[in-house]
Amino acid sequence: MTAMFPRLFAATALLALTACGAEYTNSFDSEAGAQLDKGQFGNATMNNTLIQTGQISYTVALAERFNAEVPDTINFAFDSSTLDEEAKAILRRQAHFIRQFPEVRFRVYGHTDLVGSAAYNQRLGLRRAQAAVAYLTAQGISRSRLEAVVSYGKTRPIVQTNQPEERNRRTVTEVSGFVESHPLVLNGKYAAIIWREYVASAVPGGKVAETSTIAPGG
Repeated sequence: MTAMFPRLFAATALLALTACGAEYTNSFDSEAGAQLDKGQFGNATMNNTLIQTGQISYTVALAERFNAEVPDTINFAFDSSTLDEEAKAILRRQAHFIRQFPEVRFRVYGHTDLVGSAAYNQRLGLRRAQAAVAYLTAQGISRSRLEAVVSYGKTRPIVQTNQPEERNRRTVTEVSGFVESHPLVLNGKYAAIIWREYVASAVPGGKVAETSTIAPGG
């Protein structure tokens, strides 16, 4: 009877391992933590390495991060450049992100739908971009870091329709480059920015200080 215990224990252990699923099949000869890796483990280190060696532009990397973390688009009512409460809430989120990177400039592109003349919509798109920039400035972002000089008017719709379409009536905020007084954020300076963000996040409310009778269109 006693001699059966080792065999019973071994059989029980084998059943337990089998029940754990196929992902543990090679657990004894796999790298520690391999079962938890969803394909992103080490991406932060890889990304920083590529930036430091110049293989990825810091501007491109930051633009990707901005698009991933913050809504870049706000929408407008027909023939209007007035910001509604939803648009203001999105712009406040954008401003919170922008404040973290005083080295970087942003550009706001204005768009309209396809109703109205090209000339009218060009001006309307620019007014929308200027309204977004003015609100971001009111949130403490230096005006020198924000541009509203480009308006695509009705030339780049999301939805190709001649009818009023809210998704086409929008502004889009994008990373555009660096403030002239700041060099490119390479050679270790990216790490300094990450450290600055980390310190600011540890303080409640912490933030980094900064160093305004025609046919309608859409």
